[in-house]
Amino acid sequence: MAFMKLEERWDTGLMPERYKSEDALELAERVARIKRRFGSRLFLPGHHYQKDEVIAFADATGDSLQLAQAGAANRKAEFIVFLGVHFMAETADILSSDRQAVLLPDLRAGCSMADMADRHQTERCWEALTERFGDTVIPVTYVNSTAAIKAFVGRRGGATVTSSNAADMLKWAWQRKKRILFLPDQHLGRNTAFRLGVARREMAVWDPIGHVLQQDEEGPWEDVRIILWKGHCSVHQNFTLQQVQSIRRNDPERRIIVHPECSFEVVQAADEVGSTHRIIKALEAAPSGSRWAVGTEMNLVNRLKRQLSDKDIVSLSPQMCPCLTMNRIDLPHLAWTLDELEQGRLVNRIQVDGQTAADAKLALDRMLERDS
Repeated sequence: MAFMKLEERWDTGLMPERYKSEDALELAERVARIKRRFGSRLFLPGHHYQKDEVIAFADATGDSLQLAQAGAANRKAEFIVFLGVHFMAETADILSSDRQAVLLPDLRAGCSMADMADRHQTERCWEALTERFGDTVIPVTYVNSTAAIKAFVGRRGGATVTSSNAADMLKWAWQRKKRILFLPDQHLGRNTAFRLGVARREMAVWDPIGHVLQQDEEGPWEDVRIILWKGHCSVHQNFTLQQVQSIRRNDPERRIIVHPECSFEVVQAADEVGSTHRIIKALEAAPSGSRWAVGTEMNLVNRLKRQLSDKDIVSLSPQMCPCLTMNRIDLPHLAWTLDELEQGRLVNRIQVDGQTAADAKLALDRMLERDS
């Protein structure tokens, strides 16, 4: 297969308007044809929350870290077109080899949670915590964070966590320091710590906008064991206790399962809580005819409803919307990215600078070594 010399376009990264009016069937056929032509040189990892129109072309589906690892392990792939959001593509670039290029079909596909913590805010927080608590704090970050935040954590001896291994990683961190700074999702940190026996009076929240540290419940500051960054997932925070109570009143036999990025009140009121992977496995294993209300992203809930049609599955929220930034990746953007690639041009390549990547990999490796 002959290619012209690859060139990287760093200008606008915007798809031409004509793609928006092209026939969906023609776009799909073109994507399929280009995939066949590239064969093993091209790898498309797709996050569970992606639209059906693009997840149909995914070579692997899963959570963000799982997909980044899959791309890195696929040494035949020269081009990784990530069907997800920006921080996921960053992680894929960090873990992949120098001969692999990671592309994101739409650079606007970000993550509101990841964007709630930047390097400058984190440095300011660290100074304040060091002044108050001395050398007793270790940083830990959810993988749903930018490369810069992962690097901040890596430089200071901390590690990343996933929603699946958060409990084990918090235990790991407490073996090293008395206190944890947990970035950037307060809900995952609070729900996990509480499950491990940490009382609310032992938790505090850092507000990066107001530069204020407040306790969850009043108690001695010396007792604080975890400092939660005031960030959240815009999708999971929309699930409410009132929605849980409505299900209980109107359909008491329906089981409720939610993601740990939901608020503390919702998680406490649910029947089960777990990562995206655990939610999928729980519903797959559930008896035929069982009824479920699911507190996670709508694209996944709708897909589970179709795939597991022997069960009655609904969203916990009747007004729930898909993740808007995830939905930036659509069939026109995928077709455009592959069209450009076929012409020998890389668009929207995601590259993390060497020092940031090295520091971020320290945080990732500390978690991966423990998981292995």
